[in-house]
Amino acid sequence: MYGSSPRRWRGPAIAVAALGIVGGGLGIAAAGTNETSAATSTIVCPDVAGELPAVPQRAQAEVERNLALLDTQLGEANARLARSANEGGPNFVQNAILGPLAGKRAATIDRIAIAIGRVADRPTGLDGLAQCALSDDAGQPTEQETTPPADEQTTAPPADEQTEPPAAAAGAISCPTVADRLPEIPTQAQAEVARNLALLDNQIAEAERRLATSANEGGPNFVQNAILGPLEDKRVATINRIATAIGRHAAKPVGLDSLAPCALSD
Repeated sequence: MYGSSPRRWRGPAIAVAALGIVGGGLGIAAAGTNETSAATSTIVCPDVAGELPAVPQRAQAEVERNLALLDTQLGEANARLARSANEGGPNFVQNAILGPLAGKRAATIDRIAIAIGRVADRPTGLDGLAQCALSDDAGQPTEQETTPPADEQTTAPPADEQTEPPAAAAGAISCPTVADRLPEIPTQAQAEVARNLALLDNQIAEAERRLATSANEGGPNFVQNAILGPLEDKRVATINRIATAIGRHAAKPVGLDSLAPCALSD
């Protein structure tokens, strides 16, 4: 059903179609009147269906649902882009739209791989399809396409992110612990679980660095939309990988998704 094919970017035609459905009649003409370049662009994402192997019949319904969800997520992101002209600073689109979209897509793509893996070989290498980018009117992705997701960035933060946080950014991000909620971990899964538990810590640290450098950015919902929301999406995908690793060798733990949301604490 889904043959292997070269990776391709969804063109503006698909993105605009999705925008028309999700945006409640929000028109491209209206978006074109905004002054920022983001408002005259659309979001393009790598095609997922074309990268999948043959999908077993028993997995097709779940895969179809999640492929449709990817389209819905893209449509919602384009609708957000269309009404966000002149919001936030120069990194607003990346932090408040593209970042959260990548997190949602990563979780959805992971569910697709899991669905196939229940009845056949689980496809690998799909994580790289989560990242989307802005394109110009000609449908060409901008340079943002080359920026890896936060989960994949292993280099030290820039020097300006290592400075003392401003007073307005006082506080810390508090997340539920995951390790103490896990059942006994089979020996074969321990290495993978440990890697993902470490990744959860890295995600919190990255979010707190972002918080420390974001004083006075955006509106009243900036922290939720640009920091806590993307962090939750990343944690959902990582926690799901932990549960899947355990489930390959023992009963898969359930109810861990409730540990994904974090909050701002004093």
